[in-house]
Amino acid sequence: MNAPGGETPERLPGEAGAAAGGGFAYLFERFPSFTQTFCFREVLALRRRGVEAPIFSLRDPRGEPRQDFPPELAGLTTYVPSSFDERIAEDATFRREARRAIEDLRELWGDETEKRRIYEALWLLPELRRRGVGHVHVHFAGIAARTAFWLNRLGGIRYSFTAHANDIFCDEPLERLGMLIANAALVVTVSDYSVRFLRERFPVHAAKVRRVYNGIDLTRFPRSEPDAARPLILAVGRYIEKKGFADLVEACRQLGPRPFECLIVGQGPLEDTLHAAALGEPRIVVTGPKSEREIAELLARTSIFALPCVDEAKGGKDNLPTVIMEAMAAGVPVVSTPVAGVPEMVIEGETGRLVPPHDPAALAAALAEMLDEPARSRAWGEAGRARCEALFATDRVAAELHAALEQAGAFRQERRKWWQQWMAR
Repeated sequence: MNAPGGETPERLPGEAGAAAGGGFAYLFERFPSFTQTFCFREVLALRRRGVEAPIFSLRDPRGEPRQDFPPELAGLTTYVPSSFDERIAEDATFRREARRAIEDLRELWGDETEKRRIYEALWLLPELRRRGVGHVHVHFAGIAARTAFWLNRLGGIRYSFTAHANDIFCDEPLERLGMLIANAALVVTVSDYSVRFLRERFPVHAAKVRRVYNGIDLTRFPRSEPDAARPLILAVGRYIEKKGFADLVEACRQLGPRPFECLIVGQGPLEDTLHAAALGEPRIVVTGPKSEREIAELLARTSIFALPCVDEAKGGKDNLPTVIMEAMAAGVPVVSTPVAGVPEMVIEGETGRLVPPHDPAALAAALAEMLDEPARSRAWGEAGRARCEALFATDRVAAELHAALEQAGAFRQERRKWWQQWMAR
């Protein structure tokens, strides 16, 4: 992978031949990203439906942990320059357009701290025009969505975005989130819970908010065959407050002399805290990050998947955790909490257990029950896989997304109209 830099677009090998996908492209903050495997699964699924869209990334993922990036996507990503200093200094038209747009930005968003979004949009506009792209789709109501907002405002590019969790629950200021939604052609979000959340807060735009679950390729996750002599409790996610891993460590300490191992896979700012909490308990291991393939291998011998999600003090929370979906695909029973969209995945007493957040004792009791009654746990795991097939299979979800994008006009080509707007500026 080439790193972006200077004033020249950097591409993965073969990018120059990428098809425009009927006027549609993806715009990511970072692609491919270690923690966002659902993004490249979606891109692949849409390609199977004939949407051979180019991909633009605002940042370089180099430096993230290794991931199993599909070779079919090699050569499709164009990286935006890491610096615009040279362009601003040498290109008077770019400098003039940027200065005018930054004045607009100050009026809309109060200051110019987001001025890089202006530079990104102005750099992207001719690239998109060259490829006949009139619509970009973004994941998360964050940096890339804000760049898409300016693509729309400066060049008339339509955009849509998929809202996930913290991007709408707490990260994006409410007024600016409202602007992103108001100007979007379509807002997709990944659970019924977040559909209600957005429609209640932005009722004027309720009709453009659609639920499309994240998808998963079930073939990548073979059915679990756990070791009855030493059951594995697996947890996967960033080491941050909302995952509830501190509660899991405490719950495991309450399981008494039962034989088990608990692996907590991930990375993040609370890693040292978790290591300290697990100190002296050899059955609990904080492993650090692993690739999707390595996680699939762990799931293939897992007895219980645990993700005791909690609401963070500042409002952050999980919505539809991909790792729960992966556990369900492997036929592993899940213990979690009724936070946000989790109950749309885990059905209490049917595909696993739901316990109150911040309740290690209740979590320990659920884990003990599942360890002590492996036949019932196995049945819950099979029911979870069936639910995963029915709701989250990639091709099914991709068909829903494709239909929503098509209805929003995402695949229209409007090269002449756009070119006239651009020349008139």
